[in-house]
Amino acid sequence: MPLLTDPFSTEFLARALLGGSLVAVICGVVGTWVVIRGMAFLGEAIGHGMLPGVALATVLGLPVLLGAAVSAVAMSTAIGVLQRRGRLSYDTSIGLLFVAMLSLGIIVVSHSRSFATDATVILFGDVLAIRAADIVVLAIALAVTIGITALFHRAFVAAAFDPRIAHTLGLRPQRAHVALVGLVTLAVVASFQAVGTLLVVGLLLGPAVAARAWTTRIPTTMAVASGVGVLAVVIGLLASWYLGTAAGPSIAGAAIVLAAASSAARSLSARAVARRAPHPEPVDHPQLASAR
Repeated sequence: MPLLTDPFSTEFLARALLGGSLVAVICGVVGTWVVIRGMAFLGEAIGHGMLPGVALATVLGLPVLLGAAVSAVAMSTAIGVLQRRGRLSYDTSIGLLFVAMLSLGIIVVSHSRSFATDATVILFGDVLAIRAADIVVLAIALAVTIGITALFHRAFVAAAFDPRIAHTLGLRPQRAHVALVGLVTLAVVASFQAVGTLLVVGLLLGPAVAARAWTTRIPTTMAVASGVGVLAVVIGLLASWYLGTAAGPSIAGAAIVLAAASSAARSLSARAVARRAPHPEPVDHPQLASAR
């Protein structure tokens, strides 16, 4: 037990655990809908879409989280505008803006001569540098996430399975989709400090995939995904402490490993149940019996 508890007696690692856990719960709630709706590409695109704002904020000496939020909101808004007013499909719009924002961010980075350390933090996060003020922001983000999720739950469910029924019931699926995109944007921005722009999808998808292997009800999936995400944070921070690995990638990697382990365990469990199930005795057809 001391091997598990002693590292978190240090102040900076305790803050990292608390902040990372808040991020994990946000991603567990939002990631459930990302998996159900098949929006992984959107989360990846918004994660990369933050790069120009973060890079500009770093160069200009502005709050990095502000730059990330502005850039992510601009990205998600542009996706919606292209889809509504153009003739491009949803994934095509995301793909074009994905490359455009990533290119712009790299151009900004390339014009800064002392950007190596900052670029590493931008891409892979620095959960060990979370401060008390960051924890307050994450707590507010979690409250907003839970509030929006509860408010739009019926609309999200209806739109996920049949938008026409959602429209018939007066649930406004288009507004629900905008709210869901906003939630994904909020989760990506909130996760930036912990895992950076490249690894955020690991926290969005890994815990939700692990939970979906064992659950059927959406609220239960969210709760289990949040727990798996917190476990990934604990494992990642312990790996960083004892093995000297980068904390953000360790957390994201732990989330993916837990998802793979959950899927494998579910598959083995299903096979074991199938082997234990009684097999029906073969029925001898009367005509075959007479023929014999």
